Amino acid sequence: MITGKSSVYFMISNPIDHVKSPGMFNKLFADEAIDAVMVPICVEADRFDTAWDYFKAMTNLKGIIVSVPFKANAAKAADVRNPRAQRVGTANAVIRDADGRLRADNFDGAGFLEGMRRSGHQLSGRKVLLVGAGGAGASIGFCIAEAGATHLTIHDIDPNRAGDLAARISAEFPKCRVEVGEPNPEGHNVIINATPIGLKADDPMPLQADKLDASMTVVDIIMDPKDTALLRHAKSLGCPVQYGQPMMDCQMELLGEFLRVREQGDHK
Repeated sequence: MITGKSSVYFMISNPIDHVKSPGMFNKLFADEAIDAVMVPICVEADRFDTAWDYFKAMTNLKGIIVSVPFKANAAKAADVRNPRAQRVGTANAVIRDADGRLRADNFDGAGFLEGMRRSGHQLSGRKVLLVGAGGAGASIGFCIAEAGATHLTIHDIDPNRAGDLAARISAEFPKCRVEVGEPNPEGHNVIINATPIGLKADDPMPLQADKLDASMTVVDIIMDPKDTALLRHAKSLGCPVQYGQPMMDCQMELLGEFLRVREQGDHK
């Protein structure tokens, strides 16, 4: 039961109907008898600043999970940016510090890496194709280089965005060869779809799927549907695959620590 003492968390996105975090966190709150609630909210893209002022005014709002298309907005608007949010320029989590300042961080890449590790997929020494240089893709790209990949090819529908990300990753991780390229899997060991393409049943393939072969590990960060068209095709070729849910599961652990959910509110 929600009370006047309940700690409040928001999940902000547009659209909002596909998000999983509120259900996962509210189950955690119920299972562990934590007096807190996470509420999904949908804001028009051009009203983000208005919503942010409202967030800052809410003294019982303890934290926010941020999704598309607001990750860059949140990083820019935050009073403080932790190193990952600073280098990527996007944030997917915001917490209210004791002094009232809103602090941003990014756990997309960290959750991705931990999910890959737990599933036994190696990135060190690999050649990786990353399709998508947006909020999640940018965070994943930095973490791929940090994990020891030797080569990273980035493709995005916006070549300028891909080029900017490649330059920033290369500057921080010069041992990884980073370049902008076509969504062609040939010559790569690990293929990653970090775009929303695949959410809808009639979406096209996000990359040149006819050039996949069984030696490649194929990853799709989309959670619903679990089996995207890309992953179904990859499995039909005998490719090892990685679903989107492990990234979310690992992110939830990291987000829970950052948002201090077990410290907020009275336990019932």
